[in-house]
Amino acid sequence: MSERKRVLMAMSGGVDSSVAAALLVQQGYEVIGVTMNTWTDDIPESIQQNQHSGCCSLAAVEDARAIANKLDIPYYVMNFKGHFAATVIDYFIKEYVAGRTPNPCIACNRYVKFDALLEKARELECDYVATGHYAMIGEDPAYPGRKLLGKSVDRRKDQTYVLHNLTQEALAHTLFPIGGMEKPQVRELARQLGLVTADKPDSQEICFVYDNDYGRFLKERVPEAIVPGPMLNTRGEVVGQHQGLPLYTVGQRKGLGLTTPHPMYVVALDPERNAVIVGEAHEVYSQGLLASDLNWIAVPELTEPVRCTAKIRRMAPEAPCTVYPEPGGSIRVVFDEPQRAVTPGQAVVFYQDRWVLGGGTIDRAVN
Repeated sequence: MSERKRVLMAMSGGVDSSVAAALLVQQGYEVIGVTMNTWTDDIPESIQQNQHSGCCSLAAVEDARAIANKLDIPYYVMNFKGHFAATVIDYFIKEYVAGRTPNPCIACNRYVKFDALLEKARELECDYVATGHYAMIGEDPAYPGRKLLGKSVDRRKDQTYVLHNLTQEALAHTLFPIGGMEKPQVRELARQLGLVTADKPDSQEICFVYDNDYGRFLKERVPEAIVPGPMLNTRGEVVGQHQGLPLYTVGQRKGLGLTTPHPMYVVALDPERNAVIVGEAHEVYSQGLLASDLNWIAVPELTEPVRCTAKIRRMAPEAPCTVYPEPGGSIRVVFDEPQRAVTPGQAVVFYQDRWVLGGGTIDRAVN
């Protein structure tokens, strides 16, 4: 490149960010590696030392530092504990207490990786922040200068769903070096480069819930919010008792403790009555939803109905729908076919072909 650009590379200690950093070095960027320390102090040291225990653990820091040494780039661990607790953990708890089901990875990307870290990059006079996400950034020829968020080449690993909150400012200063690669290619390149993370398993759990037991985490943090109450069917009849609203989510079947002629599922959570609403399988489906807290990427705003596809959770298939703008900046989504377990608090993300149109937070299901 004619002018050497400086990049702040977010290194999680995994194979994806390791290869992303290596590619940037190969491409001639001046790379500064950084791991964001977000782990709370109550996580046992034995968990933090576990090499598979998440993206911010002590073991992850050791792996990231080893990669930085291998690539001969400067490396730092930056303390984001307070910011992470306020914008991700507190949000996670608040949403569950309110009877909603949040996605903390979306909040982390929004407020930590592409907000606080981007600000840190500016302080270090970096031109870009880079991560190991599976996504791509493009430009819309119809709108010069407008950035687009696109699906990665590896559709199975695509992470655009959790990146839908990226603003134009963030997209203009972000690089996704492995977005054009398949996961097996990433691992093979890591082996060729002799990176210690080449065969490291992917982290699956939420980093601050180290044992993936949301119930345990919430009982420890907000025991006063775990209050038993009635379990009602869709006709309002009491059919059982629940153990605490935050311990349930829409679509759940197991653990309801009900004996009924037909399998029952959680249809909705009602914080006002502290009630879990259950129904039969067909009652879990909804024709549409209302959403707010929207971020549009491919367009500045939505001013008229638009046809697209939508995902209502990360692993859900895209569903054809029509999106209607509503007063106050919210939207109404009508699906061509009813969708299962439309869940308040989760994100709904809209696509047109390979590009992200935008996304927001589901307020409620509608029929």
